Amino acid sequence: MSADVVIAGAGPNGLMLACELSLAGVRPVVLERLPRRAQENRANGLVGQVVRMLDRRGLHGRLSGDQGPPRPFPGFVFGALPLDLGMLEDNPLYGLQVPQLRIEQVLEERAAELGAEIRRGHEITGLSQDADAVTVDVTGPEGPYRLRARHLVGADGGRSLTRKLSGIGFPGATRDTTVSRTAQVTVPAELVDPATGGLNLPGYGRIPPFMHHRTERGLFAFAPFPDRPALVTTLEWDAEAAADGRATLPLRELRESVRRVLGTDLPLGPPEGPGPHLLRRLTGGNTRVAERFRDRRVLLVGDAAHVHSAIGGPGLNLGLQDAVNLGWKLAAEIRGWAPPGLLDSYETERRPVALRVSMHTRAQSALVSPGSEVTALRELFAELLRERDNVQHIADLMSGADIRYDMGSGDVHPLTGRWAPDLTLETGDGPVRLAELTGDARPLLLDLTPGGSLAGEISGWHDRVDAVSARPHDSAGPNGSTRPRDSAGPNGPAPAALLLRPDCYVAWACDSSHPGAEERLALRTALEHWFGTAAVPSPV
Repeated sequence: MSADVVIAGAGPNGLMLACELSLAGVRPVVLERLPRRAQENRANGLVGQVVRMLDRRGLHGRLSGDQGPPRPFPGFVFGALPLDLGMLEDNPLYGLQVPQLRIEQVLEERAAELGAEIRRGHEITGLSQDADAVTVDVTGPEGPYRLRARHLVGADGGRSLTRKLSGIGFPGATRDTTVSRTAQVTVPAELVDPATGGLNLPGYGRIPPFMHHRTERGLFAFAPFPDRPALVTTLEWDAEAAADGRATLPLRELRESVRRVLGTDLPLGPPEGPGPHLLRRLTGGNTRVAERFRDRRVLLVGDAAHVHSAIGGPGLNLGLQDAVNLGWKLAAEIRGWAPPGLLDSYETERRPVALRVSMHTRAQSALVSPGSEVTALRELFAELLRERDNVQHIADLMSGADIRYDMGSGDVHPLTGRWAPDLTLETGDGPVRLAELTGDARPLLLDLTPGGSLAGEISGWHDRVDAVSARPHDSAGPNGSTRPRDSAGPNGPAPAALLLRPDCYVAWACDSSHPGAEERLALRTALEHWFGTAAVPSPV
């Protein structure tokens, strides 16, 4: 074999997968057709569960420059309607305002540290599968060659050649009447509200920063990032302009678009500082989800598996978590301890999540559309979003905090299948955050029982599962939550024990400080279900 896994695409999703596989002792080769990292910023940050996931891999500090835990946004938008997240006891919408260029740089550096091989200027041109491997045809700087690997993962974007060559359908819908214009710009200082960083436009009024602002004629957003030029975006419904199809955007065209959307002029100048600077025009939009995420030894992650509107910023939240979900399962298959059906669970868990993201981005797109009927619908939604439970539902949906996987063990504990809470623990060396224990991406038994009475239950799995005995440092994590709202409430007591998968979802949990035979059997059942048969003890 040339490699354990070939990954097509060195964007954030492919690089994240390379990191996860490398942590699990698997050799990935990443093939990227571009000779160097793209210079265009396609995203301006991260929002949702992925921010906490990166923290649990030790990457949040590298990206943010802040060694403290992630923090949630105080407010956000859904379909250009404000979400008052301050009313929530458990705010799941964490954010990290870091440009995609920096995200890719950090992930590439980390993948290289872990031993992943990244080949730039190498493009996949064909593939074939047999019972044992995938053979990949590649064209590189020195000509064509072949690689043979146990698996191939397509992380090569919405137009994924990997997906097409595998014959995986990509059903969905195309909307061809919208035009989005985005540019980094300067605006006159006298128009910027010093208190909020938003805009005060004579003849129009106040526009908050970092929020979609909908009018009957389109959508406008102003994002005054502190360390780079401000970003102005418009979205219009214009079939004639969309049919034009040009990607280039003169600044004059953006000014004219702002005038149409807001009904007033906003003086825009070129950005200051070194480039390259964003000046982009996008037409139309796709919402599509692959009919399956796996074809034998070929799998798909990120945009190769699903595309949708960028409204609400869900793309990297979805794609990077695809990579984290797939990485440990693929590694277990390659290393030979995967239980039956483990790799198939990647699709059964992540495809429904992609469908929910497609649903809520289409709903948001409908809410920002022009028309008096939409305005009436927005008035109704605005009323609904005054209720805390409705805001919580939307915030959970957008962040991915509403995910609850079927763990297949019959365990009815409220935490089972959910994201592990942000516990702070006392291990004898002072307070330790859970994120400090999950950086190696190994399964983890968190034993908070007196004397660590459960640690012996994993003796047959020591080669693939770690155990940490500790006690809760306090009952609440950094966001005041240790348990889902359907159990003991956001400030409820910590569980007595948790078994975590490498993607930090709870495979088993119990509340008893002295677990009995039934609870211990349930733990061993979960260990076998997710991490395979226990190793035969070595003879003494």
